[in-house]
Amino acid sequence: MGRDDGVESGYGSEGQPRNRKHAKKENEEEEEEAMMSVERVFEGKEVPSWRQQLTVRAFVVSFVLSVLFSFIVMKLNLTTGIIPSLNVSAGLLGFFFVKTWTKVLEKSGMLQVPFTRQENTVIQTCVVASSGIAFSGGFGSYLFGMSDRIAEQMGNVPGANDYKKLSLPWIIGFLFIVSFLGLLAVVPLRKIMIIDFKLTYPSGTATAHLINSFHTPEGAKLAKKQVRTLGKFFSFSFLWGFFQWFYTAEDGCGFVNFPTLGLKAYENKFFFDFSATYVGVGMICPYIINVSVLLGGIVSWGLMWPLIGKKAGDWYSADLKPSSMHGLQGYKVFISIAMILGDGLYNFCKVLSGTLLGMYRQFKGKNSLPRVASSSPPESPQLSFDDQRRTSLFLKDQIPTSFAIGGYIIIAIISIISLPHIFHQLKWYHILVMYLAAPTLAFCNAYGCGLTDWSLASTYGKLAIFVIGAWAGASHGGVLAGLAACGVMMNIVSTASDLTQDFKTGYLTLASPRSMFVSQVIGTSMGCVISPCVFWLFYKAFKDLGLPTSAYPAPYATVYRSMAILGVEGFSSLPKHCLSLCYGFFAASILINAIRDAVPKKYSKFIPLPMAMAIPFYLGSYFAIDMCVGSLILYVWERINKAKADAFGPAVASGLICGDGIWTLPSSILALVGVKPPICMKFLSRAANARVDNFLKGS
Repeated sequence: MGRDDGVESGYGSEGQPRNRKHAKKENEEEEEEAMMSVERVFEGKEVPSWRQQLTVRAFVVSFVLSVLFSFIVMKLNLTTGIIPSLNVSAGLLGFFFVKTWTKVLEKSGMLQVPFTRQENTVIQTCVVASSGIAFSGGFGSYLFGMSDRIAEQMGNVPGANDYKKLSLPWIIGFLFIVSFLGLLAVVPLRKIMIIDFKLTYPSGTATAHLINSFHTPEGAKLAKKQVRTLGKFFSFSFLWGFFQWFYTAEDGCGFVNFPTLGLKAYENKFFFDFSATYVGVGMICPYIINVSVLLGGIVSWGLMWPLIGKKAGDWYSADLKPSSMHGLQGYKVFISIAMILGDGLYNFCKVLSGTLLGMYRQFKGKNSLPRVASSSPPESPQLSFDDQRRTSLFLKDQIPTSFAIGGYIIIAIISIISLPHIFHQLKWYHILVMYLAAPTLAFCNAYGCGLTDWSLASTYGKLAIFVIGAWAGASHGGVLAGLAACGVMMNIVSTASDLTQDFKTGYLTLASPRSMFVSQVIGTSMGCVISPCVFWLFYKAFKDLGLPTSAYPAPYATVYRSMAILGVEGFSSLPKHCLSLCYGFFAASILINAIRDAVPKKYSKFIPLPMAMAIPFYLGSYFAIDMCVGSLILYVWERINKAKADAFGPAVASGLICGDGIWTLPSSILALVGVKPPICMKFLSRAANARVDNFLKGS
C-alpha cells in the first residue's frame, strides 16, 4: 500500500519527472529482488509431483548412506556421546551418488528422470531420519543401560526386575512401536510452524540453502570439489584406522594409548589418541564446545578426582572395585549427572518460556507475518516471490489431519497393548499417560527447535525416567520402567522435531510435504532395522563393550542407569559428601548458563557450556584433546584462507569422520571371526622397562 500512495502523491507540477524517478527506483528494487531470489533461478524448471520426487534410486542411495551414517553415529554413541550434525554430509554425499548415477545413464542415453533438488532433499531426509534412530534408539544410553552388562559393571547384582536381556527381535519391535508416533503428532501442526509462525529451524534452513546451491551451475562445480576433498580425507581416515589396527593385539596397545603428554598425564586421561573421528568432530563443533570439554577434563581429572582419590578409606571404602558406584566412580557419575540435569533444567525452562512467549506473541499478532488460509497462491504484496511460490506449493499437497490423528490413536492402542509384553515393569496406564502428554511435549520440542535449533529430546527422556520410575517404585522394577519410559518419550519428541525441521527444508527447496513425510517414514523404518543390527555387531564383536577400559565405554549407558536408580532409590545410594558436591555443581551449571544469557554476546562466547564440561567428568580428556586439535587446524586454516576453510572445512571433517567410522565395520567383522592384530605396541616407563628387561634376561 505504501508504494501506491507514493505514486499518487508524486503527481503535481513535477508529477511526471517524479513518477519516472519512482518507476526507475521500483524497477531497480525488482531487479535487486530478482538477483537475491532463489526461486527466480529455478523458475524455468518444472517442480515434479510428490510421487515423482520419491524415486527408487533415491531410496537405494539412502539405504547405502544410512548404513554408513549408522556406523558413524553408533561409534560416537558408544565412545563419548558427542554427535555433530551430519545433515551437510548427507546432502553432499546424496548429491554425489545420484549425480554420478545420472551421469553414467546420461552418457549411455538411458537417463529418463533428471536429478532435482527435491529428490536430493528426499535423500537427505531419509538418511538423517534413519541415522537419527541410532541416537534416539538409546543404544549408547537408556537401551544399553537396561542390560545386565551395565548393571554388573556398575557393581550391582541385578534382580529379575532390574535388567532386560538384550536381543535383536525385541529391540527392533520396540523401535517400530515407538518411533512413528512423533511423526503423526506434529503433522497437523506443519502449516502453523512453517507458514504461520515462520519459525527459522536454522539446521533445516542451512541444509536447504546447501541443496539449492548444489543444483545451480556454480554450486554444482563447488560440490564436485567438496566431494573430491571429502573422498581424499575419507580414504586417508579409513587407511589410518586400518594401519592402527595392526598394533592393537591386546588391551592397552596401539596408538590410541600413546602417552603423548607423559605417563602421569596418561594415567589421568590426558593424551592425544590419534582419532580421526574426533579431530573431524572438533572441526565441525563450535570452538566453545571443544574448549568447554577440555576445561571440564582439567577440572575433573586434573583437580577433583586426584583430591577425592586421596580420601579413600575416609569418604569411601578403599577396598571397593574401581567400577563400584559407592567409590570414586560414584563421584564421577553423579557429579556429571548433576551438571547435565542443571544444564537440562535451565535450558528446558528457557526454551519452554521462549516457546510460550513466542506463541503468545504469534497469537496476539505482534510478531507474525501474513497468514495464508487456503492452498491458492497468495497475492499479498508483502510476500516476496520466493515466499509466494514456496507457500503455494507447500499447501498444495495436504496430509489429511484425520489420517494423522487416526494413525496416532491406532499406534497408541497397539503400544499400550504390546509394550507391557516387552517390559512387564511398564504398565498400560504408564504408557497411556505418556501418550496423552506426548503431543504437547512434541509440539513444545518442535517449536523450541524452530526457535533455537536445540532439541531437548534427552531432557524429556530424563523427565520420564524420574516420573515413571518413581511411580513404578523400586519393588516393581522402577529402574527398568523408567529407562523404558525414557525410550518411549525420547523417540516421540525427537522424531517430531526432526520431521518439522525437514518440513522447513522441503519448504525452502519446494519439496512436497507428502514426499517429506513418506521419506521420513521410510527412513525411520530403515533405521529401526539398520541401527539395531549395527549395534548388535558392536555388541557381539567387542566383549568389553560398556566397560570403562573398553574402546567403546558407552558412558551414557551408566549415566542413564544411575539416573534411574537415583529416581527410584533416592539419595541413599550416593557415597559420602557426594550429594553436597552434586548440589554445588547443579547450582553452578544453572548459574553459568544464566551468566551466559545475561552478558553481551561478545563476552558470552567465552563462557563455557556446562553440558559439554560434564562429558569428560566420567570419560577423561583424551577425546577433548583430539577435538581441540581439530579446532586448531580449522582456526589456522581460517587465518590463512577463510573462504577456502568455510567452503571445504565441513568436507574435510566429514571425510575424517566417515572414513574412521566405516572402518568399524571391517574391524567388527574381523573381531567376530576371531582374527586378531599381529602386533602389540605398548609404552612403559623407564623403570618398568628395566624390570621387563631383567625378567626376560632371567628367563
